[in-house]
Amino acid sequence: MLETFYNSFGFTGALVLAFLLFICFIFWMAGLAGISMKQESNKKKTIRLIIAVLLPIYPFFWMIWDMIIQKKDLRKV
Repeated sequence: MLETFYNSFGFTGALVLAFLLFICFIFWMAGLAGISMKQESNKKKTIRLIIAVLLPIYPFFWMIWDMIIQKKDLRKV
């Protein structure tokens, strides 16, 4: 499997693709951790976690939205 991956993308392509997949996995896990730490009701938190696990792009958008909200809060202070 690794040989096919290497033969398909070459050394540089395989390295870059593996790095990008790793970064996406890390951001997905960070989004899940952030959603699970929110101070919400258990039902709402559970629904968000299920959506985040089943739809992996949701934590990325949630993190971006959370950063925008934090930036607005910091500007108020």
